[in-house]
Amino acid sequence: MSTYAFSCPGGNLMSTQVSFLLIKELKEGIFSTSERLPSEVELSERLGVSRTVVRDALSDLEREGFVERVRGIGTVINREIVNLHSRLDLKLEYNELILGCGCQPASDSILLRIEPAGELFASKLKIAPTDQVLVCEKRVLADRTPVIYSIDRLPLALFDSIHYSDIDWSMPIFDILDRYCGLSVITDIAQVCATNATPAIRQKLQVSDTEALILLDETGYCKLSRPVMHSYEFYTNFFGFTMLRKKF
Repeated sequence: MSTYAFSCPGGNLMSTQVSFLLIKELKEGIFSTSERLPSEVELSERLGVSRTVVRDALSDLEREGFVERVRGIGTVINREIVNLHSRLDLKLEYNELILGCGCQPASDSILLRIEPAGELFASKLKIAPTDQVLVCEKRVLADRTPVIYSIDRLPLALFDSIHYSDIDWSMPIFDILDRYCGLSVITDIAQVCATNATPAIRQKLQVSDTEALILLDETGYCKLSRPVMHSYEFYTNFFGFTMLRKKF
């Protein structure tokens, strides 16, 4: 009998939830020492979901390199990929990245403000330049070490049912969108470049004058390719990012 409970908050696909669960089990759970996953039928019964959901979840895992499905053999676990930390080609929240590095995440220096979107962010978020956006700036720490500075912009109209000051902004932005706006970011497009950032950001991250930062200029989309957030994320060299490239 299944001990798992799946729902679809914010429009999350059940197969996506199953994928996340299986990745966790591959890394540190019941499949952490396995060479292969059970059959689709066994997984369906174990998880209490349909075989179609399991098949879709396995397709996601195969596309991301965690497993390989081989006819006559089954679903083989790629331990080299499972054991990678800080993958740049997967969209992970700060907390997941930091926990994956063996540290505890925390946020401080949180600043909130409301301002017009302006031409640049209006084009990214597909709103009018005069529409207001909520801007959240914060520093993210791994244990006590500053590792990320983020500047997130979200259309203020998304928060029509709750005042933004009542929200705990130390939470990951994805979780806030899911919990308070009923929206799930399912696609994230990021431009990556090296940057010096501003002196204020460098001071917050406590980096030396010679250390470059990685900037992710990201736009997050929910269903129907609707943009719901834009972020500038500045990463220190605390993270050793890896990117999986597959030849098709």
